[in-house]
Amino acid sequence: LAIDMYESDNELVIQSMIAGVTPENLHIDVTRTTVTIDGKRIAPEGIPEDHYTEKELYWGQFVREITLPFEIDPEGAEAIEKYGLLIIRLPRLDKSRSQKLKVKSI
Repeated sequence: LAIDMYESDNELVIQSMIAGVTPENLHIDVTRTTVTIDGKRIAPEGIPEDHYTEKELYWGQFVREITLPFEIDPEGAEAIEKYGLLIIRLPRLDKSRSQKLKVKSI
């Protein structure tokens, strides 16, 4: 599975052509440091093998694990498909962000 990956000031974007893969046959797992794209293209039925004069398209299962160049926030990740192009947007993890905790008395 070929990809393009680029970064902007606040996010990392991964793009891949997934034409022919239905949403129910596409699974994306995101951690802070990796993205795994797992899917399956189902070949059209009813065409006898001996009727093909060229057969170059890839059908079947595929998996691609991508190691990210920096940590991202998995909770803010989103994936969309547009005309067969998968676009995964991964926001940078803001390591400088802090949160104040209230102490509970029990």
